Amino acid sequence: MTSVADIIEQMKARFNADAASGMDNVFQFSIEDGDNYYIAIKDGAFELGNGDHEDPSVTLILNSETLIAIMTGETDGMQAFMAGQLRAEGDMMLATRLGDLFPQ
Repeated sequence: MTSVADIIEQMKARFNADAASGMDNVFQFSIEDGDNYYIAIKDGAFELGNGDHEDPSVTLILNSETLIAIMTGETDGMQAFMAGQLRAEGDMMLATRLGDLFPQ
């Protein structure tokens, strides 16, 4: 079974800097059954952080099982959102860019 920590490590390797060109945004992941973390993206670079960012652009609220399913491609993020497994606060359209930033 893949863990949230495994997913975070995979994100580092999958980051698409070209898709992040010109961005200055923070994705906050509020994990209902685990630790929170965030991804700060600025001008083609990104930083992973543990805990809560003081000013996220978008906050994604989900459990670890849903996060793992989305990031491994087992579940589509939009399907998870429509099924109520994923909630977003802030710039919801920004959340749709995660697939471009971290392709499978």
